[in-house]
Amino acid sequence: MVSDDLEPITVQPDRKNLEILSIEALHEYIRELQMEITRAESAISDKESARESADSFFKT
Repeated sequence: MVSDDLEPITVQPDRKNLEILSIEALHEYIRELQMEITRAESAISDKESARESADSFFKT
C-alpha cells in the first residue's frame, strides 16, 4: 500500500484577489507563501528520511 493513499483529500482554499492588495501586502503574501513552501519541503524531507530508514530496516 502506498502511504499517499492514506493522506486526506484537502479542499483548495479560495485564491486571494491580488488586484486589491498593495505592493507591500503582496510582498508579505509572498513571504508567507515562501514560509509555507519551506514547511512543506521539510515535511517531504522528513517523510523521505522515514521511508529510507524503513526500507533499509526491512532490506536487511
